[in-house]
Amino acid sequence: MDLKDLMAISGYPGLFRFISQGRNSIIVESLEDKKRMSAYSTSKINTLEEIAIFTETDEVPLKDVFTKMYDHNGGGEAINHKSPAGEIKDYFGKVLPEYDRERVYVSDMKKVINWYNLLIKYELFKPEAEDKDETPDSGTGKQEDKQNLKPENNTENKTEVTTEAKPEAKPEAKSEAKSEAKSEAKPEAKPEAKSEETTKEKKEEKRKNPPKGE
Repeated sequence: MDLKDLMAISGYPGLFRFISQGRNSIIVESLEDKKRMSAYSTSKINTLEEIAIFTETDEVPLKDVFTKMYDHNGGGEAINHKSPAGEIKDYFGKVLPEYDRERVYVSDMKKVINWYNLLIKYELFKPEAEDKDETPDSGTGKQEDKQNLKPENNTENKTEVTTEAKPEAKPEAKSEAKSEAKSEAKPEAKPEAKSEETTKEKKEEKRKNPPKGE
């Protein structure tokens, strides 16, 4: 079960399961006697997912503390939460050696141990099953990343090939050169032809009408 659906309510022993949302309260059910009651906003209500234990450097989520207790006890229950304070401290120090000795009290340790034993008793906490549920998501995520990368590479290669192939416009340059050559050659040829005709006409006129002085 998800720890966000399990909660601790100040003034009430044990743990409660969330059932439904009311107008000004929530309906919860006790894990031990299965009795339901209304928990109002005036009460201090915390889900197990929100609780963390102070350490010398940081805070450790309660879920991680339960996992350490689970590994330490081989999946079984911990010591009785009503054990003497010295035994509670020794046990907690073995499970979480870095816990803050000044801010974590024996009463807090007893609550954590009691909550853990209830979860184990009713088979509501199995970290191995939770890890297996998380592994398929990571695998599918990698496959999606690979699938997303493949089309991007193909499109890039295609665009590079097309852009490099476009600049070949040699035939257009030849046609432009030919048209320029034709346009330049035509106007030059016409005046030469006219000059030859005019010289011929002048010679013929001289033959027909020779100058009087000769």
